[in-house]
Amino acid sequence: MQFPESWLRAFCDPALNTNELAELLTMSGLEVEELRPVAPPFHGIVVAEIVEAVQHPDADRLRVCKVDAGGPELLQIVCGAPNARVGIRVPLATIGAELPPGEDGKPFKIGKGKLRGVESFGMLCSARELKLAEDHAGLLELAADAPLGQDIREHLKLDDTLFTLKLTPNLAHALSVYGIAREVSALTGAPLVAPEITPAAVAHADKLPVRIEAPDLCGRFSGRIVRNVDTTARTPAWMVDRLARCGQRSVSPLVDISNYVMFELGRPSHIFDLDKIHGELIVRWGKAGEQLKLLNGNTIEVDGDVGVIADREQVESLAGIMGGDATAVSDATKNVYVEAAFWWPKAVMGRSRRFNFSTDAGHRFERGVDPAGTVDHIERITQLIQEICGGEAGPMGDQTTVLPERKPVALRVERAAKVIGMPVTQADCEGVFQRLGLEHRVTAPGVITVVPPSFRFDLVIEEDLIEEVIRVLGYPKLPSTPPLAPVVGKVRSETRRATHALRHAMAARDYFETINFSFVEARWEQELAGNANPIQLLNPIAAPLAVMRTSLMGSLVQVLRNNLARKAPRVRVFEIGRVFLRDASVQESDTTIAGIAQPMRLAGLAWGPADQQQWAQKDRAVDFFDVKGDLEALFAPRVLSFEAAEHPALHPGRSARVLLDGDVIGVVGELHPKWRQGYDLPSALVLFELALDAVLARVLPQGKGVPRLQAVQRDLALIVDERVTHDTLMRAIESSGEALVRSARLFDVFKPAQPTAELKAGERSLAVRLELLDDENTLTDERIEQAVTKVVARLGDSLGARLRG
Repeated sequence: MQFPESWLRAFCDPALNTNELAELLTMSGLEVEELRPVAPPFHGIVVAEIVEAVQHPDADRLRVCKVDAGGPELLQIVCGAPNARVGIRVPLATIGAELPPGEDGKPFKIGKGKLRGVESFGMLCSARELKLAEDHAGLLELAADAPLGQDIREHLKLDDTLFTLKLTPNLAHALSVYGIAREVSALTGAPLVAPEITPAAVAHADKLPVRIEAPDLCGRFSGRIVRNVDTTARTPAWMVDRLARCGQRSVSPLVDISNYVMFELGRPSHIFDLDKIHGELIVRWGKAGEQLKLLNGNTIEVDGDVGVIADREQVESLAGIMGGDATAVSDATKNVYVEAAFWWPKAVMGRSRRFNFSTDAGHRFERGVDPAGTVDHIERITQLIQEICGGEAGPMGDQTTVLPERKPVALRVERAAKVIGMPVTQADCEGVFQRLGLEHRVTAPGVITVVPPSFRFDLVIEEDLIEEVIRVLGYPKLPSTPPLAPVVGKVRSETRRATHALRHAMAARDYFETINFSFVEARWEQELAGNANPIQLLNPIAAPLAVMRTSLMGSLVQVLRNNLARKAPRVRVFEIGRVFLRDASVQESDTTIAGIAQPMRLAGLAWGPADQQQWAQKDRAVDFFDVKGDLEALFAPRVLSFEAAEHPALHPGRSARVLLDGDVIGVVGELHPKWRQGYDLPSALVLFELALDAVLARVLPQGKGVPRLQAVQRDLALIVDERVTHDTLMRAIESSGEALVRSARLFDVFKPAQPTAELKAGERSLAVRLELLDDENTLTDERIEQAVTKVVARLGDSLGARLRG
């Protein structure tokens, strides 16, 4: 929030300079993000009036002006501004004046000059030349009663500072200049000057009927009719300046008044053109299909989740966010209806973001606006309307449905001292509450019960009151107390590696990490994850990224496409990220959302040459077995197994599920050819996706002595059915129970082009090398033969295998 220091000091003027005031606000939780002067440094510029303006004899675009700067003589100034005319008062830079620094950082000094042969004794200035605004279409026109010769800095009150506050969402009560002044008064003890609000005299009996059909949308609705207003009146300069210094441009008197009161008191309001309202106003939830053209020119479609103000014919306003164009005030407006309401924060929260815009009103209402001040604020608006535009006020209409209940909150002084970390007394706490204007009473020894006022939505639990105590007493008063408890490092279990260590392990396998959004295109989910019903986003940052992902594969394929668009010759990437799955068993908690599981996954992609180019070998495209080897190395010494499986994203003949200790932990395989074609990929790529918990788990290494005896190897050529897989063969050998067999490795597969007498149709030969070892005794030929015979017999029984002759 931005505001000028002078406006704040009009309500509360503590004995602090600008920097001290900024430090006080920051240390009390109202962080001052920026301090900026209203105007850059310059001097020698005064108020002057043009009393004569004639055409330059030798230049069509120049005029020779005689100006009165309050001195004994008129000054001759040559000026090229199109609005230089007799009677206006403008800034005059006299000889010796310095204008604000230019791009070179040096101030521009004014001297006596000559333009096309005519002497000029100074310079008439535009707002841009003084760096007060970007407008340079003409001279800066001042008020007709501006004192001649007065320093322009004094006249325009340019020795002021703009404060920009970075407020947290719980500080809704500080979203106004008066609200901040109230805080400053509590912090410093300086008196608080409230705005003078005089109830308007009722000049007629007209009231606009209003119906509140949705008490869960609107808790209070106040309004009044003001007739015969003059909308052609000009907004006073003091109001225009204050609005500008809050970052708000002047629009028209009625709009400016509404905005001014919002910045002053923190309450957004709306002024309707009464003659454009059909019969009555109805406060309700929207209906599907209803449309509304807003003041910003956008036409939106509302539904039952959006609050509206409607009349008997159409929707007129987006409740708590923005008014509609149909009932907007204009220069032709004569009668207005002034509205101020309390909208429930949850009824406004997030609605404007659905329509891709945000407003000051929505920003305030979704954080909470004082429901008790609607009538007073309408009186303030009416007061300003009558001062600026005239008009006749009608009776006040005020309806209340359901308002927030401010439940008492108890503060235990002893606990406050413990949490704060320094001694505080009951008197200290009561003094703080007194300064903050919080109604309180002592309900037990050492216990103070506070009833939060209507404008404090943030006082709910005891810790909120403790925070108020220390921020008013002052954080600088906190002692520098070293911790009493020993600092003990948390040792991670050796059975689980750190996520960062996993990143290093992936990088060691030549993969680059990528980070992607958790929201993806619906097409990726349907095609690559087989998910026809993904979780939809209510407010996507971009139209295509409309759903939450259940797989990381789509994101990685998009990363590959981006790299290919930049002519990358080889891509190996991985991502560690969260996916979002519908799961009715998940309950709501601090870390979970009901009905949605959010497991972490590790996924990777490899495309292009298997290795970097080198002279010792030819290029070879990466394939399933390269990535399978990467996974096996990643899990070593744990052993993975792979089973042929189908997956929506993967090639049905070149994909497998990954198992660890018999549990499925993920998939690996080549991208399906139809998706390779659908995503315009030049060649095959290999993907994998694994459960992160399984990847992070590891076994502790266990030492084994070096064998004292020599191992023996025996090769077996086995004839088996061609449907027998490698895993089936290895499990059969393992199940033989032969203790001497330490390992088995398939090293050859043979299938003749045509059936032979030995290898019939549907059969093939698998060559397996067995390693046999006895740690205690030297193996004899007889024991070796017995062990091999036992393995062959087991293979014959389980697989129908026979030795090849």
